[in-house]
Amino acid sequence: MTIALTMGDPSGIGPEITVAAWQALRGSGPAFVVLADPSLVGAYAPMHIVAGADLGRFAETIPVLPIPLAAAAVPGAPDAANAPAIIASIEQAVRLALSGAATAIVTNPISKAVLKSAGFPHPGHTEFLAALTGTTGHEAMMLVAPELRVVPVTIHVSLRQALDMLTTERIIEAARTAQAALRRDFAIEQPRLAIAGLNPHAGELGHMGDEEQRIIAPAIAALRAEGIDATGPWPPDTMFTAGARGKYDVAICHYHDQALIPLKTLDMWNGVNVTLGLPIVRTSPDHGTAFDIAGTGRAHPASLIAALRLAAEIARNRNR
Repeated sequence: MTIALTMGDPSGIGPEITVAAWQALRGSGPAFVVLADPSLVGAYAPMHIVAGADLGRFAETIPVLPIPLAAAAVPGAPDAANAPAIIASIEQAVRLALSGAATAIVTNPISKAVLKSAGFPHPGHTEFLAALTGTTGHEAMMLVAPELRVVPVTIHVSLRQALDMLTTERIIEAARTAQAALRRDFAIEQPRLAIAGLNPHAGELGHMGDEEQRIIAPAIAALRAEGIDATGPWPPDTMFTAGARGKYDVAICHYHDQALIPLKTLDMWNGVNVTLGLPIVRTSPDHGTAFDIAGTGRAHPASLIAALRLAAEIARNRNR
């Protein structure tokens, strides 16, 4: 099994956590090949150059498929000149996965601001991967931790935009994608979906907002009519308690922070971002580039290790 690991922003913590992940996994796997400038890896650990998704001597050295940088990477000082290499790393990983040369891709953190300054048109990784695989409009983001899975219906937009974008159809699409992924990728035969409310107390029967009655309840009814085990709207302030979490397999939330705040509060270090709705397997750490600590040796590799392990698990489940 070969996982293609992208470089992310070379001035962030990606190079450090990549080496730390290799040190943790070199004996047990899963094995991976890094799509990056060799200088990012060779400065920290032994490496060897490969031409494709060929692992070679993974237990002894890190396999690197070269993606050259335009400018030397300085920890904590991102450079838009390197945006084309960051993008090329993602594109190459997708090509390897689509061709079958890689069984999954794992992406190191990128800086959306850096890429946008170089003309990158996508809000983030999720939307870019959907465009590269021809699945735009069907992609969804799932955050996974040992105690919780969440799927936001709207992702990388402002809160005001998210409220304007929320529709019955969007909720249904996200829930369908989550249900299919839980069955195919996580081997859960009868997934249970908890649909969050939007307003305090899930609207309090319309006294604190009518979106639950007007938008969310019709989506739940439509999903149940399809045979999907969807319940709600659940009051957002109580649905993430320990007692509530045992009653569902995934929480469908309506905007980015409604989903990510509880998951990262519960388990920041072992959270993993999974892109649903793609023909390839993609995971990533649930944190960003951490420019403020890049190069200091303080970066924690746990989320990247969890992402690599989960990518391998999903690939095995799909193969079954």
